[in-house]
Amino acid sequence: MASKEQSKCAVIGASGYAGEELVRLLLAHPLAELVQVTSRQSVGKRLDQVFPRFAHQRKTLIFTDSDSESVLGNANIVFLALPHGVSAERAKAFLDGGVRVIDLSADFRLGNAETYREFYAKDHPAPDLLKRAVYGLPEVYHQKIADADLVACPGCYPTSILLPLLPLIREKLIDPTDITVASLSGVTGAGRKVEADYLFAECNESARPYGVPKHRHLSEIEQEVRRVTKTELVIQFVPHLVPMNRGIISTIFLRPAADVDEKETEAVYNDAYRTEPFVRLLGSRLPDTKNVIGTNFIDISWKLDPRTGRLIVMSAIDNLVKGTSGQAIQCLNLMCGYPETAGLL
Repeated sequence: MASKEQSKCAVIGASGYAGEELVRLLLAHPLAELVQVTSRQSVGKRLDQVFPRFAHQRKTLIFTDSDSESVLGNANIVFLALPHGVSAERAKAFLDGGVRVIDLSADFRLGNAETYREFYAKDHPAPDLLKRAVYGLPEVYHQKIADADLVACPGCYPTSILLPLLPLIREKLIDPTDITVASLSGVTGAGRKVEADYLFAECNESARPYGVPKHRHLSEIEQEVRRVTKTELVIQFVPHLVPMNRGIISTIFLRPAADVDEKETEAVYNDAYRTEPFVRLLGSRLPDTKNVIGTNFIDISWKLDPRTGRLIVMSAIDNLVKGTSGQAIQCLNLMCGYPETAGLL
């Protein structure tokens, strides 16, 4: 249950891009204390040795191994910033120890182990926990997140797509069987790893599609849309890698279900998000990643194309904040009964 006592937090896998961003946000959080950071390759090093940006912090944090017993003795909230397949193996020990878990990997986003196997090409390591997990999209699942002990933070692409899409589907403004999405992401979306595709010389001055035609994030996008429509459907989704560090732009092409105009679209969005602190509705002003970088905002815009009859909806987020670590902090705030904006504004 939610509590307003100060939470003691550990970040497991704190040396990746998402982990580093979590550390930044937790160190500045007024109601949460970062008590432990783990990283196999950085064990024994000070936080500021690995990330000099944190050299001003008075508190000295030393990277440890992710030994469950030591974490259980320190923290009551654990963030798992680990690769998929690894998080699920670690989550059970923390849950059994009475620690609440916020997972940033894909391991608990899907409610069906067979779908996980289809999209991730391996058996799920902890299928018994799937029904226990809550999908961590705060604007949709406020109360479920608040009551949860296992929260699965959405992927960055799904966040940028589902928040603009779900209100229109709920109000039957669009045909859910005719959805096409093109998204562009900065290179940090691939994580901190050394692979040829993500070297500077390969990414700079270049843009390319990838994950076509079945990107892994399609599984959770379709799952969440099906929860609203209660019918089977598929979505066309093509992601692109673009030469910038961070940020996502998503453009969603929709077929209106009736004579929908831009004002009706605006009314639906206002009803859905008027009280949501991190959703900014731009109307006809087009989104730009430079306006969301470093923030937990999603900017949403829409245009009706009279030539094609399509409704075009666009969004911008920072993939490392609203798309990952900032959204995880938003979930922490709901779980602990803190103001939803704590540490994020």
